[in-house]
Amino acid sequence: MNGLISTVIFLLAAILLYRLRDPILAMLHRFDEKNRARQIEEIQDRRDRLAHYKHTLRLAEEQVEEVNEIKVRDMRTGEDLKRYVFEGEMYATREEAEEVRQASIVSKARDFYVELPAALTARRGDKLN
Repeated sequence: MNGLISTVIFLLAAILLYRLRDPILAMLHRFDEKNRARQIEEIQDRRDRLAHYKHTLRLAEEQVEEVNEIKVRDMRTGEDLKRYVFEGEMYATREEAEEVRQASIVSKARDFYVELPAALTARRGDKLN
């Protein structure tokens, strides 16, 4: 009886796995593509002197919120208008909001490089070089 239950459970698991094979394989293919792209980027970054700055900007971009699109009602006409919000400020066009967002990203990246010498000094002790 115990062998019969374990066989039935095994068969049900195999049927379920067979049924879900396409989403599982698609997920594995996406993971593999991301991994290959990361490896290619690492190889290219070894030859690029400015790769550190690109990584810093990418990291700063992850820390800054996205520009959100909202609809507000126009006070005069009563029609819905698209507005773009970034850090609580409302902008009329996406381009304006993206410019402010990009300036915020660059500012965060600059702050990192301003703080970098002090962090390296603290890590090494008292000597700067």
